[in-house]
Amino acid sequence: MFFWDWTLILLVPALLLGIYAQAKVSSSFSRYSQVPSARRMTGAQAARVLLDSAGLNHVGIQVGGARLSDHYDPRNETLTLSPEVGQSYSLAALGVAAHEVGHAIQHAQGYLAFRLRSALVPVAQFGTSLGFILFLVGLLFFRSGLLVNLGIVLYAGAVLFTLVTLPVELNASRRALALLAERNILVADEISGARKVLSAAALTYVAAALMAILQLIRLIAISRR
Repeated sequence: MFFWDWTLILLVPALLLGIYAQAKVSSSFSRYSQVPSARRMTGAQAARVLLDSAGLNHVGIQVGGARLSDHYDPRNETLTLSPEVGQSYSLAALGVAAHEVGHAIQHAQGYLAFRLRSALVPVAQFGTSLGFILFLVGLLFFRSGLLVNLGIVLYAGAVLFTLVTLPVELNASRRALALLAERNILVADEISGARKVLSAAALTYVAAALMAILQLIRLIAISRR
């Protein structure tokens, strides 16, 4: 069974980075969730100010969901902020809220990487699940090189999605920090706290991309035996 062969070693660096990144996100968010901003503006309030200043009055904001489930949905043009972000005036909350506003602005401005990632969503969904299924079926049951290669190609689409996600997330964070400073929502010494939270979050996307790349290399290595 290929699950337990030597190629698993390829995944170790990404696994370790992923564990470190998740720990970093948790510790950074927990730390800066305890640091209130001077202006005492909640994440939802700050998001509204930033959206309106960008001319995005039509973009909605709702508070709900699990911890760190914050996201922007381009389909209905709505920001969903978790209670820990939307109802808090901490540095962590304002950084995360501004990051999601960054995605809304990317969408409104037609940011190329954002558009490409949105287009790749179905590719990633099919590639992650169907790609592995075809690979396994072709390898273990039919000994079909065609199915194996098709599975690899589909999974490569999922890998492309993770790679495109990197510039989208990094750009949203850069926009967030700039917006927070420009609108005086955070003062100079507070920006560093928000930056640390967003930098830790960005590391999780780096870890995901690395895992996807190494997994693709692993599948290719197995298929060439």
